[in-house]
Amino acid sequence: MRVCVIVPAAGAGTRFGGDKLAENLGGRPVLLRTIELFARRAEVATIVVAGPPGEEEFALFRDRYGAQLSFHGARLIRGGRRERWETVLLALAEVPESCSHVAIHDAARPCASEALIDRVFAAAAFHPAVIPGVSVSSTLKRVGSDACTLGLTDPLADAILGPASEGQSSGSIRGRKVIETVPRSGLVAIQTPQVFERPLLQEAYFQGERVGTLAGATDDAQVVERSGVEVMVVEGEARNIKVTTPDDLVLVRAIMAAQNDHDRPSGTRR
Repeated sequence: MRVCVIVPAAGAGTRFGGDKLAENLGGRPVLLRTIELFARRAEVATIVVAGPPGEEEFALFRDRYGAQLSFHGARLIRGGRRERWETVLLALAEVPESCSHVAIHDAARPCASEALIDRVFAAAAFHPAVIPGVSVSSTLKRVGSDACTLGLTDPLADAILGPASEGQSSGSIRGRKVIETVPRSGLVAIQTPQVFERPLLQEAYFQGERVGTLAGATDDAQVVERSGVEVMVVEGEARNIKVTTPDDLVLVRAIMAAQNDHDRPSGTRR
């Protein structure tokens, strides 16, 4: 296997509230921690990082990360403006024909273990489309899209800020109506890296662009599924968290701190 790893990094980080890829993880930014997962693997021939699409934003991104990405042998290109699939489509045009497979991994998912990547890569040697996933253990509810105020106050907010004045609420609670409980049997939460045979993935994307079926695709496996190819799921990891909100970053830092502590010689552990 000769693998090209695509790392989409063009998102604006709206839900995080800032540049989550620049957040510090043990002395290095999130993006570099993610790149390091693949930089020294024998199967990986090249890494393509797709950054922001705007000229000014891309220049800032290149100034911030370019030297470190180059040190790890990664190439930097501009990504798409709206949806993730646009970024992947642009990156696929940069994949060398000498690569047999393409792996796509979220830029903000720095905790994937070597064992997980081993497992996905090994499975991809036998099947053209492989993705990791973890079984859903929580009860799932489908809720309405419209939120409403329940007319309650938040006791903690009142304790800190004082009781709300008449007709107002210092901590109004918002809620959405439950529509149904979704059976969780057979459901898995999908992660990355997702690995595909290069010609298969490129054809799925290029054909999807021609016929206009890429819109709304939330991961690369969905694009391949729409082309009629069977996708296989292998076991993922609960620790393979994607940083989407500040709470996710807290968990990722705890995971990495615990792993670093585990890797220290026994006499030096905290």
